Amino acid sequence: MMIKKIKVILEMIKFEHTIFALPFAYMGAILGSFDVNGTWPTWAQIGWITVAMVGARSAAMALNRLIDRFIDASNPRTATRAIPAGQISAQAVTIFIIVSFAVLFLAAYQLNRLAVYLLPLAVFILVLYSYTKRFTWACHLVLGVAIGLAPLGGWVGTTAQVDWHGIVLFLLVAAWTAGFDVIYACQDVDFDRKEGLHSIPVRFGIAGGLRISKLLHILAVIGLVALYYLTPVGYTYLLGVLLAIFILIYEHSLVSPNDLSKLNTAFFTMNGVLSVVIFTFTLLNFLFG
Repeated sequence: MMIKKIKVILEMIKFEHTIFALPFAYMGAILGSFDVNGTWPTWAQIGWITVAMVGARSAAMALNRLIDRFIDASNPRTATRAIPAGQISAQAVTIFIIVSFAVLFLAAYQLNRLAVYLLPLAVFILVLYSYTKRFTWACHLVLGVAIGLAPLGGWVGTTAQVDWHGIVLFLLVAAWTAGFDVIYACQDVDFDRKEGLHSIPVRFGIAGGLRISKLLHILAVIGLVALYYLTPVGYTYLLGVLLAIFILIYEHSLVSPNDLSKLNTAFFTMNGVLSVVIFTFTLLNFLFG
């Protein structure tokens, strides 16, 4: 029975989509360690950063599903999600959230004191995000901040400090995340307007939302290029940036104001590929120069 509940929850939170943020957390850990310490992070640090990421994302997604359960029940697209469909109880999800936050705290404690001190701020942002679409179209930016904490957390985990090089990484991931979340929100414009919910596509229209998404992704690319000048990376890293640019161009070619039929490919597949590509070429940069 317990295993079945956990399986339902993992499906509900799309556990496999941890791939969106986990490569950037590793990127932050490696970049930060070489930038500040001039060496590789330890395997223990990588292990605890992985545990922290799993705990943070699991708690955040489960919170989102719990807080939005009544909205999800009203939306035909989301009515089959686990809680509104009655596959799992709100109480069971609450217990899962508490355990996930406990795992996050344990991992932060094992990393360093600064990681623990920053934890309340991270938890606040993770909780806040789920409420933002009720009162502001800037909800995508808050999600960006939440996901941007992944690479910043990796940076802090290996360096025990926050510096402006790490902030650049944080901001570019925030812009990248907000950009693809705007694309994702385009499919719910009619429902959101009916329910009085807020998003960039609701406020500026689908065409305007897609333009803002492109702008956010341009900012993300600028941040990726800036890291070339700020951190000890070389041409191998820049090749990864070039591939990321092509991926973003392709992602935006898949959607238009009149055709959102390929939205899931643009949102899920391409963004998962992008994060893996950027991390892989960052890793190759330090492995082979």
